[in-house]
Amino acid sequence: MHGANMGSDVFQSQAGHIAQYLKSREDKYYCQRLDPSWKGEHLVKGREPGRDAIILSSNDYLSLSNHPQIVEAQVAELRKHGRGVVMSDVFRTGSNPLAEFERGMAELMGTEDSVLCQSGWCANVGLIQAIAEEGTPVYVDLFAHMSLWEGIRSAGARAIPFRHNSAESLERLVERHGPGYILVDAVYSTSGEIAPLAKLCDVAERGGCALIVDESHSLGVMGLRGEGLVASLGLRDRVLFRTASLSKAFCARGGIVAGPQRTLKYFRYEARPAIFSSAVLTHEGVALCATLDVIQASQPARLKLRENSSALRDGLDALGYPVRPSQTQIIALQSGDEWRTRILRDALESRGVFGAVFCAPATPRNKSLVRLSVHSAMATEALARVLEVCAEIRGEVQLSDWPSARRKPTAPAQELAVAA
Repeated sequence: MHGANMGSDVFQSQAGHIAQYLKSREDKYYCQRLDPSWKGEHLVKGREPGRDAIILSSNDYLSLSNHPQIVEAQVAELRKHGRGVVMSDVFRTGSNPLAEFERGMAELMGTEDSVLCQSGWCANVGLIQAIAEEGTPVYVDLFAHMSLWEGIRSAGARAIPFRHNSAESLERLVERHGPGYILVDAVYSTSGEIAPLAKLCDVAERGGCALIVDESHSLGVMGLRGEGLVASLGLRDRVLFRTASLSKAFCARGGIVAGPQRTLKYFRYEARPAIFSSAVLTHEGVALCATLDVIQASQPARLKLRENSSALRDGLDALGYPVRPSQTQIIALQSGDEWRTRILRDALESRGVFGAVFCAPATPRNKSLVRLSVHSAMATEALARVLEVCAEIRGEVQLSDWPSARRKPTAPAQELAVAA
């Protein structure tokens, strides 16, 4: 805080009105965003996990981050060729591990082509910016990932939000505004809810729209080979583009855009993140190729992940926690406002359970939560301990007073690819 104030004082004396504008932005964060009783720390920053802590904040759903086949492939490439050439992807030529991975991903997802991007954020922003123009209607689920919203803004397109997971809301808007793109997540990162993709495809086809699905939290964990929700539901020919972050089940740096070859051929030279940011490095591409092989052979891990997720979700439901009726590996404890979420975070962490705190702008204000991300290697004892802790803290976190607890969902579980 002292350093930040000193820098502002210097700028204040040098730049007049601009400095005042900057100060107002700083004050909005330091005085309004950070509650004074939080001692100047952001809500997402809790205590340091101990050696025996149960970490439920990682997106490494299949527990592959230390897989020997993947690690050894990357280490061998680094020893042989170093870090490779650091350059924009537009200058990439010839056959190389990055191109090999792209071919493998297109085959896995059942598309004509795929493009490896620097991140899931770059994939989404770059795609929307490359295929939409000023004024293009883009229908976007209210809870869609922020990168999709940023892509709309970058393109200058017209964002038309529809009610979360409501094909009916979407259809009314399409009838009013006409053909355009529809943007959704396959699995929503804050709640674990699954998009009603078949119904959304029906709306898109009736309204002359193209559906784009972010598969960040379904790629690798759904389907017989990890092909994701779209393909495992048999919808690959009804969805125009699929995107994903590779920092989830693929536990790597990068993103992917999969779709028609004609579009993706020019995407490489039109999407601004692809042009103006350095490409994924060769040794990372080698690791991704190894990861792709491992993931396709990881059906036992996928089944174990589903088993672990169901056990934790059912246990929390039995304890009275308002968990969403989904079967995915993402389980949200929807505590509500930030003060309640801080109490929940501290209660969990003080007992060695570490989830990921989500608050504005990742969630609407007063709808903060702690996300528990299950992984396939979780032991039965760890799952039991999480449930034991959650039972112990119900009074401490005032569970019965949570807004979400008062409207505890009773709907049936959502559609899920259950290929086995």
